[in-house]
Amino acid sequence: MTLTSKLPQVGTTIFTQMSSLAAQYEAINLSQGFPDFSADHALLERASHAILHGNNQYAPMIGLPILREAIQNLIARYYGRQVDVEKEITVTSGASEAIFDGITALVRPDDEVILFDPAYDLYEPAVMLAGGVCKRVVLTAPDFRPDWSQFAALVTNKTRLVLINTPHNPTGTCWQTEDLEQLWQVIKDKNINVLSDEVYEFIHYQTQSVSVHRHDQLAQRSMVVSSFGKSFHLTGWKVGYVVAPEIITRELRKLHQYITFSTATPFQQAIGEHLLDTPRASGELSPFYQNKRDILRSALAASRFQLLPCQGTYFQLLDYSEISDLDDVAFCHYLVKEIGVAAIPISVFYQNPPVEQRLIRLCFAKDETTLLAAAQKLAQL
Repeated sequence: MTLTSKLPQVGTTIFTQMSSLAAQYEAINLSQGFPDFSADHALLERASHAILHGNNQYAPMIGLPILREAIQNLIARYYGRQVDVEKEITVTSGASEAIFDGITALVRPDDEVILFDPAYDLYEPAVMLAGGVCKRVVLTAPDFRPDWSQFAALVTNKTRLVLINTPHNPTGTCWQTEDLEQLWQVIKDKNINVLSDEVYEFIHYQTQSVSVHRHDQLAQRSMVVSSFGKSFHLTGWKVGYVVAPEIITRELRKLHQYITFSTATPFQQAIGEHLLDTPRASGELSPFYQNKRDILRSALAASRFQLLPCQGTYFQLLDYSEISDLDDVAFCHYLVKEIGVAAIPISVFYQNPPVEQRLIRLCFAKDETTLLAAAQKLAQL
């Protein structure tokens, strides 16, 4: 049998590879972005109660009413934006599904999609499957600031979608309010939509997070994607959501109903109840993760690694230029096999990675003992 792949350049993700190597070599896994500590026990009890008391059948396609109401309240409380609970909020099986739905709904063959490199590895395969073409704005270390003149030069009459991500994975940087305005000024007179990946929205170390929710004009052109997996340390529950104007939501739901139809009912019930009963829960994330960031940075301060700024997410970038001339993929293999720490190479997030760049990513969504043990190993280099 012969088979022509739709994604011939795509193999097993770097996250799966490094987690597998970490298990094989019994290394400390700071590669894949998942916590190694438990979620709020009260939230877990709510899910258990929902399972044991019959909330185990299909949820409504767009999401349980209690959860959509909680999302509506959350957006009003944090961003001052009023969204329609029936027409503008859709619960999805993780943020990844929301991103895939959004791209597939809006991108047609030969449409151009602009994204910012380094970029999360889901974006380009989804665009390719929709028949679109990716064009990239390259972000440069150490601050990874968008170059808006470069962005404007990439916009053509074929541009249909812009993918943005703040706080940014993998760099840990955050956009500023003026970045959203610069984006708007370029696209405002064109038929271009925006997909804003804001899954780390509550993990930022600035005075106020920057969100499309706070830009009235962009919000009317945009899909904003969020993740309860990130917000409540429950990545395995795969509960996300997307907020978009009704005209976009209608198209997105056409995809959603045939890809997953609905998301696990007891998890939706538990999160909805938890948000309504504990409305400030999400606001606790920033200081919680800032403490973990500072523990890791302090433990590595005397090492030969250069620590890049971390303004958001639970990822810390390290420059290892003073330690090795190996490329970052080879260096990560060396770390996991010889040092006992698994990390992620940054080059895999680029279409054309900078040749001289020597950066790796560590996840600090871990217990303090895990972070200190990993830092002790890395500091020996």
